[in-house]
Amino acid sequence: MITVQNTINASIDKVWDFWISPKHIQKWNYAFEEWHTPYAENDLQVNGKFKYEMAAKDKSAGFDFEGEYTQIEKFRLIAYKLLDNRTGSIHFEEQGKKVKITEVFEPNKEDSESMQKQWCQNVIDNFKKYVESVE
Repeated sequence: MITVQNTINASIDKVWDFWISPKHIQKWNYAFEEWHTPYAENDLQVNGKFKYEMAAKDKSAGFDFEGEYTQIEKFRLIAYKLLDNRTGSIHFEEQGKKVKITEVFEPNKEDSESMQKQWCQNVIDNFKKYVESVE
């Protein structure tokens, strides 16, 4: 399992909303400046589906990150299963006026674990920057 985390200087309401809303997901869900998320759909409920289209801005590469939710505890936990049956979860922990986010997931077999960890850490770091920059 791979674990990435960050602490966001924002309320749990804002952090949760920005994590689950497609209009916000499209603004922070990328690991490198050359990438973006041109499309996102999210049905946040048990057995609900999610799909994020992730692509290089120059259109040279891309993939869909998709699966379905297996457990939802509002403001605390989102667990999911990807199409290839790998699982993951995002934990939200209120710490005063901040929220610690921890994501744990099964790595894929194709890419190095260190690359996958760095990619996902960059995404969580972008999430922090985005949430903290928007009023």
